[in-house]
Amino acid sequence: MPWTVAGEHGALFGRQSGKFEAWQWPVKILSDFRIRAELADYAVPIDVNALAAEIRVTPSETTITYSHAAFTVRQHMFAARGSTTPALGAAVFFEIESARPLELTFSFTPDMLQMWPAPNHGRPNGEWVKEGESGFYILHTDDPKFSALVAMPQTRPGILVPYQEHPQTYPLELKLSFDPKNDARKTFPLIMALSRNESPTAQIASSISGMTQLRTQTQEYYSHFSDQHLQAETPDRRVNEALRWAEIAIDQAQVDYHGETGLVAGYYESADSARPGYAWFFGRDTLWTSYAISSYGDFGLTRRALDFLFKRQREDGKIMHEFSQSADALDWKQTPYFYASADSTPLLVMAMWDYVKTSADVEYLKAHWDAVRKAYQFTRAHEANDGIYSNSEGTGWVESWPQGMPKEEVYLAAVDQQSAAAMSRLAAVAGDGQLASAAKSKAAEIASKIGSEFYSAPDKFYAFSRNADGSLDHTASIYSSVAWWDGTLALENAGPMLSRWASNEFSADWGTRDISEHTAFYDPISYHQGSIWPLFTGWVSLAEYRAGRSLSGYAHLMQNAEMTWTQDLGAVTELLSGQFFQPLGRSSSHQLWSSAMVISPMLRGLFGLDWDALNHTLRISPHLPADWDGAKLWNVPLGTAKVDLEYRRTGNQMVIESHSQDPDLFCLSLKTSPEKPCPAASTADHRISVPLDPVELAIPAELPSPGNETRQLKALDQTTAAREATFTFAARGGSSYDLTVRLNRPHISVQGGELGTGKLHLQFPSGSGYQTQTVSFRW
Repeated sequence: MPWTVAGEHGALFGRQSGKFEAWQWPVKILSDFRIRAELADYAVPIDVNALAAEIRVTPSETTITYSHAAFTVRQHMFAARGSTTPALGAAVFFEIESARPLELTFSFTPDMLQMWPAPNHGRPNGEWVKEGESGFYILHTDDPKFSALVAMPQTRPGILVPYQEHPQTYPLELKLSFDPKNDARKTFPLIMALSRNESPTAQIASSISGMTQLRTQTQEYYSHFSDQHLQAETPDRRVNEALRWAEIAIDQAQVDYHGETGLVAGYYESADSARPGYAWFFGRDTLWTSYAISSYGDFGLTRRALDFLFKRQREDGKIMHEFSQSADALDWKQTPYFYASADSTPLLVMAMWDYVKTSADVEYLKAHWDAVRKAYQFTRAHEANDGIYSNSEGTGWVESWPQGMPKEEVYLAAVDQQSAAAMSRLAAVAGDGQLASAAKSKAAEIASKIGSEFYSAPDKFYAFSRNADGSLDHTASIYSSVAWWDGTLALENAGPMLSRWASNEFSADWGTRDISEHTAFYDPISYHQGSIWPLFTGWVSLAEYRAGRSLSGYAHLMQNAEMTWTQDLGAVTELLSGQFFQPLGRSSSHQLWSSAMVISPMLRGLFGLDWDALNHTLRISPHLPADWDGAKLWNVPLGTAKVDLEYRRTGNQMVIESHSQDPDLFCLSLKTSPEKPCPAASTADHRISVPLDPVELAIPAELPSPGNETRQLKALDQTTAAREATFTFAARGGSSYDLTVRLNRPHISVQGGELGTGKLHLQFPSGSGYQTQTVSFRW
C-alpha cells in the first residue's frame, strides 16, 4: 500500500516496503530508494525492503520497521512543520540494531526533475565528493545552477563507473558499515536537499545539526493540533479518529509557494514521471474543501487558501482551475489549464459566504469585496438563454462525456443557484442592497428553472444536462446532489431519485457511483462514467441528511470515514472501481477533497451544525445513530469563540448543552428557527432540547474486504408522519438482519419485521439479486 509524508516544503511518497521517492517542492530529487544488507559471516545478500514488518503512521512521523532475525532497521520519516522554514523538504533518519557487524547499502535513482510541466535539464550525474572518511553526492544537471546534495554520515560510495568503461547506468549507493559495539546508539540521517548558495559541506552540516530541532518542532506542532481544531468524542472510535485524521490530511496538503500558502489537490508517487498525483494547486478542490476547513475552525487556513485564489483571479473575474508548483518556470497563462473549469468561479462566492457565516469575519469580506463581486458578475455575464450560468466557460463537472460535452449541466446550474443565494447574503453584509435584492431574485429564478427545465416526470429524476436545442440528456447521475450542499436549495419531487441513489443501482458498499450502473456507457473503471469518488459519496451523504434520510446518509458517511485505514493510512483515496472494492491504479491515495468529505457530512449532517456567526447563533439538527446514547464535540467554532457541545438522550428528547471558556453572546437553537439577532445575555452555558423521532434505527456500517462486490443492506427511504414511521430497505434475496431500534413512544406496533429487545429483525424475500422490504411502525 502507498504512504505519504507531506508538508509545506516537500514530501516523500512510497510503499509500505519502504521504497520511496523524495521531493523538495517543486523538484523530485531521487526515487526508488532501497536498502540491501550483508551480515558478517552470513554469506547471502539480504533484501531489507522485503523484510518490512510494520508501518506506524502518526501525524508527525511515519516509521517503517524492517525485521530480521539478526538485525532491526527503523526508517523514520517526517516533513517539517512549524514556524521555522526548514532547509529540507522532508527528512529521513535510520535507527539500527544488529547482533553482528552489518553493511547496509542504500541505493537510489537520481532524478532532479522539476514538477510537470516545467522543462528539465537532462539526466543528473552523481559526483562523489570525499570528505574525511565519508563524503556526499552532488547531483549535477545540465544547468550548473540546478543541483542537489545527498548524504549520510559514515557512508562511502558504491558503484562509480570509471570514464574508460562502457557507458552504463547504475543506481547511486551509500554504503554504511555498522558495528554494533560502536554504533548501537547512533542515528543516521539521510540528507536530500537542493543546493543553496553556500558550500555543500556547510549545507550538509547545518541540515544534520538542524534535523533534531525540526523533528521536535514538527512533533510540537502536531501535539497541539487538536487544541484549536474541532474534535469528536462518540461511542464509535472510528468516527472520532476519522475526523481527526481528515483534518490532518487536509492540513498536510498546504504547500508553500514563494511565501504564499495554497492547497494542492492530492498526492501519489510519480514513478518515472514528474507528476506526483495532483500535487499542484486547484481552485474547485480548494473551494469544496474550504467548507470542511471552516467547519473545524481553521479560519486562518481558509483565508490563506482563498487568498491564493484571489491573487490569481483573471481580469474578468474568473477564478483559476489549476496552477502547477512549477508554473513560474513557463508562461502558465498560455497553457489550457489555468482557467479550464467553469465551476471555480461560482464556488468562490459560495465558499466566501460559508466562511463569513462561520467566522463572522466581515473585515475579510470587505477587503475582498471587489474580487467577490467580479466573480459573481462573471457568472452573470455568461448565462445561457434561460438565465443560468452555462458550460461555455469551461468544464462544469465532467471533462469528457460519451454523449458529447454537455451544454448546461444540472451540477453547474445547482452551483449557480447557491452562488446567487450566497451573493445575496454577502451583498447585504457588504451594504449593497441593490445587488443583494437582484441576487436573491436570480437565485429564486434559477431554482424555479432547475425544477422546470431539468426534471423529467416520466423518469422521476433530474437530467444530467440540457442540450443546446433544449432537449435533455437523461443519463441518471448523482450530480444534482450538490443542490443540497449549502442547505438553501432542495429539489422538489426528489424522493424517487434519492431512493435510487441509496440503492445498489448507484451505491456500492464503498460509496456512490456517479452514474447508474444501468447506463449504456457505464464503465466501473472509467474516470467519469461509473467509478466511485469519495467526493460524490460526500455530496450524496449530505444531501440525504438534509432530505431526512439519515440512515443512508450515515452509511455513505461511514464509507468515506472507514477509508482512513484502507490504503494510505490517515488519508482517503481519490477514486475507486464501481464494481469491486479497490482503488483505481492511478488514484491519488491522499486526496484533499476526499478527506473533506469525511468532515462536511459528519459535522453538517450527522451532528447537524449550521452556523450563523453574524447573529452569534449556532443552529443544530442532530441525526445521531440509534445505538449512540450521546456524543461530545470540542472546539466548535462560532466567530471568534470556541464552544463545546454535548449531545445526550433524555427520554424522548435529545438534550444539547454548550459550554465556552468565557461568557459570550451566543444562542443555541434548532435549525428550523428563523434567522434573527441573538437575544440571549452573555453566558458560558446554553441548553436546548430536540424532540426525537418516535422510531430510530441503526444500520451496520463497515467496508467489505478488498475485491468484493456489493452485497450489503441499503436503506432506500424513511418517512415519519403523525402516527406512522415507514422504512424501506433492500438486501440480497434471502438475507436477514437484526438492526438496533429505539422506540421513543409507548405502544408501537410493527409490520414487515419482528421486534425484539432493542432489535428489529428483517427477513428479505428469497430471489436473485436485491429484494426490498418495507417496515411500518404505528402508534
